[in-house]
Amino acid sequence: MELIFLIQIDDAGSGSLIGGTIIGMYRIETGEYFDEVIPLKYYSKANMKKKAYLRYVVKIVQRGFKKLNVRKDEPIEICRGYMFDELRKWLDEKNYIWKNTVITGPLQEKVEKSFEEYVISLGFPEAFIKYTKYPFHFHRILKWVYADYDHRRLLCKVGWKSWEKYGRLPLEIEYDYLPSKREYYCLRCGKKLKHSEKVKIIKYESNRPNQIFLHKHC
Repeated sequence: MELIFLIQIDDAGSGSLIGGTIIGMYRIETGEYFDEVIPLKYYSKANMKKKAYLRYVVKIVQRGFKKLNVRKDEPIEICRGYMFDELRKWLDEKNYIWKNTVITGPLQEKVEKSFEEYVISLGFPEAFIKYTKYPFHFHRILKWVYADYDHRRLLCKVGWKSWEKYGRLPLEIEYDYLPSKREYYCLRCGKKLKHSEKVKIIKYESNRPNQIFLHKHC
């Protein structure tokens, strides 16, 4: 008798301002894993309006099914999130057996790790992820983006309404000494700032007043 396996599908990064979104698939019994990123171009203003990123999820899953040799009789569990709205329609059309659920365990860990490695490859500081409880908080990432705006804005989901609101804020720049004796790191180059030297300070107001500290010539 042929064994029936269970396929799980989850996403990571859909709530992050930077980067695309990772879609991951996992076969529980064998540990086989597949993932792919929804490219950032699908988060442009025009593509967001058309929800093109949701249709791209279907393409990723089609490639994943081929890679993992998923059969029609294999039960599939999908994360309940909106990212899979178009996929659910496609699965029904193709007569797959599926249900919505809360994804935990190995797949959740794998897909989140994949997203972390992906954003680190974009230049996002590993320290943010390693030492911060909420590394992908919108306003924390926004601060990192404004530290090198011309380059890092290209990494953002610019079709988001929150980007429309906070993505082009007026900036004030001044040069002064660090405000306290605690350790500070330049949000552009990542190196430690010296208290004995003046630093570049970028000020702006989003949901609250913010200050970004950089080396004077960064």
